[in-house]
Amino acid sequence: MHIESCPIEGLKIIRLAVHGDARGFFVERYHKEKLATHGFHEEFIQDNHSRSAPGILRGLHWQANPPQGKLVGVVRGRVWDVAVDIRPDSPTYGKYHAVELSAENGVLCWIPAGFAHGFCVLGDEPADMLYKVSGPYNPAGEGGIRYDDPDLAIDWPVKNPTLSARDEGLMSFAQYRANPVRW
Repeated sequence: MHIESCPIEGLKIIRLAVHGDARGFFVERYHKEKLATHGFHEEFIQDNHSRSAPGILRGLHWQANPPQGKLVGVVRGRVWDVAVDIRPDSPTYGKYHAVELSAENGVLCWIPAGFAHGFCVLGDEPADMLYKVSGPYNPAGEGGIRYDDPDLAIDWPVKNPTLSARDEGLMSFAQYRANPVRW
């Protein structure tokens, strides 16, 4: 297990040791004590699992009130995972970081509260994502920003993705800046 800091403070990339041979592989996806030796002390209260078909893009979502951080990884397929800093007092406010997560590469991404999160499915097979979350879900505390907002200028690797009706109606980053969440 190796933890890397990202150019945006708070985001972490966790590279897992994948042990494989002709039979398959084994990977330890979460080990509280090993993560603690790297300074990672987040407590998780819930695990979530989502499946998305090829061509799907989800996000950009956040959970506030209560704030919710997410440790995300893929156990089937591949995704392009994006985290956007939406903390108004951050020096990287409005900046994003993206990383490919796949069943094979053993990469997880820690996305703390104060970030909007989204992903798109890469390739021709569905993607299954696992999320460990640090706060309970509260529908009244969720929000989101459009994935294709020109102010964010995210370089998504898919063109014309399939979106949910909810994601099609998300606010612009300019609208968020006018009334931001105070993390």
